[in-house]
Amino acid sequence: MTGAPLHIAILGGGTAGWMTACLMAHKWHARGVRISVIESPDIGIIGVGEGSTPQLKAFFDRLDIAESEWMPACDATYKLGIRFTGWSERQGYESYFHPFPGPVDLHSEPAFVHNCRLRRGGADVEAHPDRFYLAALLANQKRGPHPADSFPFPPTYGYHFDAYKVGAFLKDKAEALGVMHLQHKIAEVKRDTQGDVSHLLAEDGAQIDADFFVDCSGFRSMIAGQALGGEFISFENNLFNDSAVVMPGEVEADGSVPIATTATAMQNGWLWHIPLTSRSGNGYVYASRYTDADDAETEMRAKLGRLEDETPARHLKMRVGRVRDSWHRNCLAMGLAQGFVEPLEATALHIVIATADEFIAAFEAGNFTPQHREHCNAKIGRRYDGIRDYIVAHYRMNQRSDTEYWRDNASHDNLSDSLKALMTCWFTGGDMNGEIAQQDIARYYASISWHCLFAGYGTFPADEKLHAADPRVQPADTDAVTDILSRAAQNFAPHHDMLAKLKG
Repeated sequence: MTGAPLHIAILGGGTAGWMTACLMAHKWHARGVRISVIESPDIGIIGVGEGSTPQLKAFFDRLDIAESEWMPACDATYKLGIRFTGWSERQGYESYFHPFPGPVDLHSEPAFVHNCRLRRGGADVEAHPDRFYLAALLANQKRGPHPADSFPFPPTYGYHFDAYKVGAFLKDKAEALGVMHLQHKIAEVKRDTQGDVSHLLAEDGAQIDADFFVDCSGFRSMIAGQALGGEFISFENNLFNDSAVVMPGEVEADGSVPIATTATAMQNGWLWHIPLTSRSGNGYVYASRYTDADDAETEMRAKLGRLEDETPARHLKMRVGRVRDSWHRNCLAMGLAQGFVEPLEATALHIVIATADEFIAAFEAGNFTPQHREHCNAKIGRRYDGIRDYIVAHYRMNQRSDTEYWRDNASHDNLSDSLKALMTCWFTGGDMNGEIAQQDIARYYASISWHCLFAGYGTFPADEKLHAADPRVQPADTDAVTDILSRAAQNFAPHHDMLAKLKG
């Protein structure tokens, strides 16, 4: 990089904007790159998701921010995975836990994969995922993720948090890294004769010039969508949900703190429950083609036992899909301006971090030119589509038949070739690990996740068709797995105690 210092302007704050600012400043501040975040105090933050994948821990670790600093400030709790309840009507599979894979799981995963393949072939063996993973056991016992010093294998984990407070916390960290905070409401995006963005014009007359722009303006997509006309690829034909109704709740009555998100199937979508230290978060994600906003809110309130509660609910619309090119001309679309794949697996911040990392590496490798833009966009697009396929699989593989919504989800065939191949492999008794490796998709969701999803719903031959296992192919010793996990769990203290310790 030569000449005047590069100036990057980020339109929009919130979690996505300030997270991007932190990552760029952490990488480039020493090289003289100027970074500004422009946000209007009049524009609210959507904040539909308050959960994360383990990538958020890696983000804070990279910035050398301790859990004891940020978690109490953001009402955060730990998260070991997601409990799916009611997505299957099959007896014994009414609920399953999707864990974040950790080191201990390396010892139990082969047993799970082996038994799954036997049961797919009709053998009557134990293959429910909850029997095979430490995170599921810890979550059931409400134990936290940090073990005693004598136990060297902590599980992998994410967090639940107040999204507004995380955004405010990261704002302070970004400013400490030299990021400028400009408060303006942008009225217009101006382009130069080559078609690139030249500057932003604010309602108060201010002009923000920059060399590169990051669009974190939410679903409005002021730069990437409105000004630059970036193509948007909708996922509405295979992900039906386009709306949500959300409302806060109380903390657990007994003072304990769950360590997992709960995703409970509803008539026309699913209900999340996210535990924070100060409150809980609840939201019903649904498809408006099957129900309207009033009925969805009533159904949610009834499920929560809050029909007479006067606490207002907030209604949101979701644009599910992604831009074709996240990096278009001299603009990078991030957060909701880039796309959204509903909050079922809490991947919103994961995608922000992954996109920022891909862009930072490509932009720097090309000496801050668009030299590697096409390759960068291809990698980001594959990640988006890989996450989409995993979430589509939750709906396509559901084992419910009580409403039109669930029947239509289970019967539609608008699936990617990748997902079709995985489903074919599963139902024909093929080598799932081999198929996942051949497709090179484990970087998005590993074998453990695919096996948990398919097995968790009970997508095996009907019970009456099961038979004793072939004596020449012995099933895994589930008692040995249970013994290992039970003894490992004793090294972990209650989640509530760990949160109290963070506060000092």
